[in-house]
Amino acid sequence: MTLHRALRTFPAAIILAGVTLNAGPTAQPAPLAMDTARVTIAGSSNIHNYSAWTDTVRVTGVKLAAGVTADTLWDDVVKPGTLERFEVAIPAATLTSRDAGLDKNMLKALQVEEHRDITFRLTGVERGPAGALMAVGKLRIAGVEREVVLSLKTERRDAALVVTGRVALLMTDYGIKPPTAMLGMLKTDPKVTVTFETVLSVPRT
Repeated sequence: MTLHRALRTFPAAIILAGVTLNAGPTAQPAPLAMDTARVTIAGSSNIHNYSAWTDTVRVTGVKLAAGVTADTLWDDVVKPGTLERFEVAIPAATLTSRDAGLDKNMLKALQVEEHRDITFRLTGVERGPAGALMAVGKLRIAGVEREVVLSLKTERRDAALVVTGRVALLMTDYGIKPPTAMLGMLKTDPKVTVTFETVLSVPRT
């Protein structure tokens, strides 16, 4: 997925002090601050709709192309080729809902003991139909990795950038059996929608 939608998935006040904008030998590190973030998974069953969410995301790798500076970052980052590397990990066990029973079945289905993290590795940012911003990457859930394409929206908010995104997935594509409950009376649809929102900023020193 593109940078803008992926970035909102990060926890508050996480700073990537090691992100370097490679503008040449004199370039200085320009860390990105992830001010707020939330990832939500929404689905349905034969009885009711449900959702689970987390504000906990670890950034495990970021690399920007040469020549990018803090002054033009928000304009450049939406251009294909600017974001050369972007990887995040979401601890699966931090997903929670308003239903303890649902949480138990969800975490069991996600095999959180064997596969603790849900990870995303960006492979490219592209422009889709009518100039829509698209993020292409590898999403790993429960140990199974698939390519996904996320549509993104970005919005400048003073000195920050708000990034939102959405992608529809099938649990069965990741080897996940849709959870059931109530002795099988409640059955969940394998289709879920993942949305995220993040606020990014560039600290000034």
